[in-house]
Amino acid sequence: MTNLQDLYTTCGQSPWLDNLRRDWIENGELAAWIERGVRGITSNPSIFQKAMTGQAVYDDQFKELIASGASAEDIFWDMAVTDIESATALLRPLYDESEGLDGFVSIEVAPSLARDTAGTITSAMDLHARIAEPNLYVKIPGTAEGIPAIREVIGAGKSVNVTLLFSLARYGEVIEAYLSGLEAHAGPLDAISSVASFFVSRVDAEIDKRLDAIGTPEALALRGKAAVANAQLAYELFLERFSGERWDALVARGAKVQRPLWASTSTKNPSYPKTLYVDTLIAPNTVNTMPEATLEAFDAEGTVARTADADLPGARRVLAELATVGIDMDDVTAQLEDEGVAAFEKSFDELISSLQAKASDLASDG
Repeated sequence: MTNLQDLYTTCGQSPWLDNLRRDWIENGELAAWIERGVRGITSNPSIFQKAMTGQAVYDDQFKELIASGASAEDIFWDMAVTDIESATALLRPLYDESEGLDGFVSIEVAPSLARDTAGTITSAMDLHARIAEPNLYVKIPGTAEGIPAIREVIGAGKSVNVTLLFSLARYGEVIEAYLSGLEAHAGPLDAISSVASFFVSRVDAEIDKRLDAIGTPEALALRGKAAVANAQLAYELFLERFSGERWDALVARGAKVQRPLWASTSTKNPSYPKTLYVDTLIAPNTVNTMPEATLEAFDAEGTVARTADADLPGARRVLAELATVGIDMDDVTAQLEDEGVAAFEKSFDELISSLQAKASDLASDG
C-alpha cells in the first residue's frame, strides 16, 4: 500500500492531484497517479496556462477551432472542457465506487467573475450544463460576491468547489452558504457535493515577510506556524458546524458534508519540510490537493497520522501570539484574497493572449 492509499484508508483524507495536462491523460500518467492513490483532480487558470502554452498535444484541436472561426477565449473553453471531460471519464469509476465522495474534477469560472455574483451563477450553471457529469466540480471563488452564488448554485442541485479561502470568518460564511443552499433545494440531497478550498502556504509566505520586518525574537519564532494553525482552526470550525439538529435534518435528506480541501500545500520556503502542509493537516473528511512534487514527497517520506485537530489549543495560541507581535490576520487574508483573484486573472489573460498570438502565427504561415 502506498502512503497516498494509506492516507485515505487509515485517516479518511483524500489525496488529490493539483494539475491537469492533456499529455498525462493520453500517455497514462494520470491513470498511474490514480493507481497510486490519487482520488481527484483540481485545475485553475495557472495550470491551464502552463499546459496549453507548453504542449504540442493541443495543436490539432487548436487548428480545427481556428479554422472554425472561434475566438481565442472560445478556443480556451473548448480545449479546457475536452480535458475536463476526459478526466471525469477516467475518474468516474472511483466516483461510483466511493458513492460520490471522490472522483471529482474541478474547472473554474472565469477569474474576471470573482466580484460578479450574477455572472458567476450564469457561468457555473453553463459549465454544469456543458459538462453534464456527476463528478464535476465548478470552482467558485469564496469572495464576498461569491457567497450568494455558492448558495444559488448549491440550491439548484449542482456541485461546487469553493476556492481561494484564507480567513476563518469567510469560511464560516461559505459553510452557511452551503447549508442554506441545501435547505433551499427541493429534492433529495445525495447527488450534491462540495468542498471548501482553504489555501495554506500562501498564508505563511505573507506572514513570514511581515514577521521578518518586525524582526523581534518573539516575531521570528513564529515563522512557518501561521498557515497550519489557521487551517487547523478551520477544521475545528468544520467539526462544529457539521453537527447538531440543523445538520442532522439535512443528513436525513441525504446531505454530504462540505469537506475542507487544503490547497496551496507545496512549501514556498525551501527551508521548510516538503510535506509540512500535508503532515500537519491530516484528518477524516478532508482533502489535500497537491502538485505532483508534493505527492511524490509525501508518498516517499510523509507521516500518516491524524494531526489536524491534535492540538487545537496550540493553534489558538499561535494566532494569539501573532496578534501580540502585530500581525493583523484580517488584513493578511484580505490581501491574499485580492492577490489570488488578481493572479488567476493575470494567468487567464496571459493564456488568452498567447492563444491569440498563436492564431496569428498560424494565419501568417497559411
